[in-house]
Amino acid sequence: MHLALIVAVAIGGAGGAVSRFLLSSLISTQSGGTFPWGTVVVNLMGSFLLAFVMGLSERLSLSPATRSFITVGFLGAFTTFSTLTYETLTLLREGDYLPALLYSGGQLLCGLIAAAAGFLAARIVWYALSGRI
Repeated sequence: MHLALIVAVAIGGAGGAVSRFLLSSLISTQSGGTFPWGTVVVNLMGSFLLAFVMGLSERLSLSPATRSFITVGFLGAFTTFSTLTYETLTLLREGDYLPALLYSGGQLLCGLIAAAAGFLAARIVWYALSGRI
């Protein structure tokens, strides 16, 4: 493994983690209540963006360092499965069974939809840039 690849992932990860913290904190502050909307938003955004980048990278020549910076580094740190599972556990421990089910199941389903939309958006952008639209 090349040092440049490791550095790219580390720098991307730092940016993704800080971005998640700031955006999630802002959303949680604005939404009020105890439901973890910040985590929902960052995970759905990350699902869309990861599929978008991977969809474009199938057609563009991204270097391994660039692709890893964006996908493994930035988006890997931006999204958070561990927070989703902990917040689901917290809802369950508080007896909020339906919100826990909707929260965890909803993120999985909506994450798949967001990823499909991201991949479709990448195709549309690619065709538009290549003059096929």
